[in-house]
Amino acid sequence: MDNILFDYLDYCVTQFHTIAMSEKHLLENGYKKIETGAEWEIKPNEKYYIMPYSSMLVAFAVGENVEKLRIGAAHTDFPCLKLKSNPDMERAGYHMVNVEPYGGLIMESWFDRPLGLAGKVILKGENPFEPRTSLYQSDRPLFVVPNLAPHLKREEKAGKIEPQKELIPLYNLAQKKKIIDVVAADMDISADDILDYDLYLYNMDKAAYIGDDKNIISAPRIDDISSVAALMEMSNTEPDADCINITALFDNEEIGSRSKQGADSVVLGNIIDRLLNALGCSDAKKSNIYRHTFMMSLDVAHGVHPNYIEKSDPTNPVRLGDGVVLKASASQRYVTDSEASAVIMAIAEKHHIKVQRQVNKSGMAGGQTLGPIISSHIPVMAVDMGIPILAMHSARELGTMEDYRQLCKLIECVFL
Repeated sequence: MDNILFDYLDYCVTQFHTIAMSEKHLLENGYKKIETGAEWEIKPNEKYYIMPYSSMLVAFAVGENVEKLRIGAAHTDFPCLKLKSNPDMERAGYHMVNVEPYGGLIMESWFDRPLGLAGKVILKGENPFEPRTSLYQSDRPLFVVPNLAPHLKREEKAGKIEPQKELIPLYNLAQKKKIIDVVAADMDISADDILDYDLYLYNMDKAAYIGDDKNIISAPRIDDISSVAALMEMSNTEPDADCINITALFDNEEIGSRSKQGADSVVLGNIIDRLLNALGCSDAKKSNIYRHTFMMSLDVAHGVHPNYIEKSDPTNPVRLGDGVVLKASASQRYVTDSEASAVIMAIAEKHHIKVQRQVNKSGMAGGQTLGPIISSHIPVMAVDMGIPILAMHSARELGTMEDYRQLCKLIECVFL
């Protein structure tokens, strides 16, 4: 279990790599790929997956006689820096590259780190409407965002970072090769074959334990790769005879989910509808299945920060190491309601799983995650939950292995 989480944290440097690794895991565990445009022949007691887009995946394990669904959802993206088109630029004789923030990253955490480049590269194909796509990842650091010495900051406004000015990474001492030429050379292709790309700068630091008990984890991308890894680990769980276990991995949560591959789309609903049609379910039976469906929206939660205790709710503290966090909000920014939370609490009590509750400090808006968005398209009983972390949206975040183990155990119990 420990190695799988670390493998995911280190390998999944973009949403595209997250899906590629998840696909490999599913194939190794007996899942069969089905195509969107094919006729679906779904058999009981078989496992399938579909990749509508290169950063999204839905997997399902089918029971004998379907009466209910168990859904686990997570997101594949995370805050980072995205390479712009025509990125090469010169400043004071240095070769720089133009980037823009993706998601709500803590900008100052990206200074002075070795940064690699990864993502997908779109290549010419025989048909203009069917270009080829290839994954790319640099095998070495290519960039750094150099900080400004404190002696030169005395007149600067504290805490105010201008991304277009201060987050531009240094690439070379002088302009030599354009960055796209370096990508092409690494891929052993011609730069002329590259039509476009979605390339991101990523923190090349590896996941590591902090402290002497190998529990605290310091790593990039814990949000939300920890949830993806847990779902993939538990995808091996055999469903009840009357159930379909569904794992849905979405992109673009960090920028609002409003995309064809995001949770705020019709894709998951369409996939489930086709799946139930292939199993011969009538409209009446579909409605009954949805009434007995339960969904887990999995994303990390804010742990109480020891240096900023006042930022958390006074009667619902969330501590790293105390288990899975069940998130609720009066504004429904989290989907959890009392009936759904009761299900989780009953499972946790029965199977001795550590669960803690989170609500935001009054007057402080929290983030929104997948749960409310998906349930607006698929009206089913659902909860928002995940492991607690510190330094959320930093280039390097902090969680615990104990909470991850508890999350895996809870997912397994829901999926059984």
